[in-house]
Amino acid sequence: MTKIEARLAELGVTLPEPNAPVANYVPTVRTGNLLHISGQVSVNADGGIKGVVGEDVDADTAHQAARICGINLIAQMKRALDGDLGRVVRIVKLGGFVQAGPDFFAIPQVVNGCSDLMVEVFGDAGRHARSAVGVYRLPLNFAVEVDAVVEIR
Repeated sequence: MTKIEARLAELGVTLPEPNAPVANYVPTVRTGNLLHISGQVSVNADGGIKGVVGEDVDADTAHQAARICGINLIAQMKRALDGDLGRVVRIVKLGGFVQAGPDFFAIPQVVNGCSDLMVEVFGDAGRHARSAVGVYRLPLNFAVEVDAVVEIR
């Protein structure tokens, strides 16, 4: 068990089977020492968190949705790295998208659900650059989507 897997277990995080693409793209692309991970939505074994944040979904639930996206990102990392999360050098950048209602502006706080997880799991290597954007609609009505760029060895 790697240090990262031990940390996930300590946090009570079980990685799901990575989600298959729902359109014409691949889940990950490696170029040099960078792994680009396609956007992961807030889907889990219970169906996930769907709806418009600020209308159907409150801020705390949306924060949890972003954490689910982070778990899905780590699952994609693990698959792309042949099961070895110890090859992650640094989380370089996250791009967070929140399906937000017209009066909801706490977008950065929602995306912190994913950012906080990366730091909890990877320590200082989990600190990253980030964008957090409110959008009109997300695929399949999921509340949050996050993509990532990860430095690997």
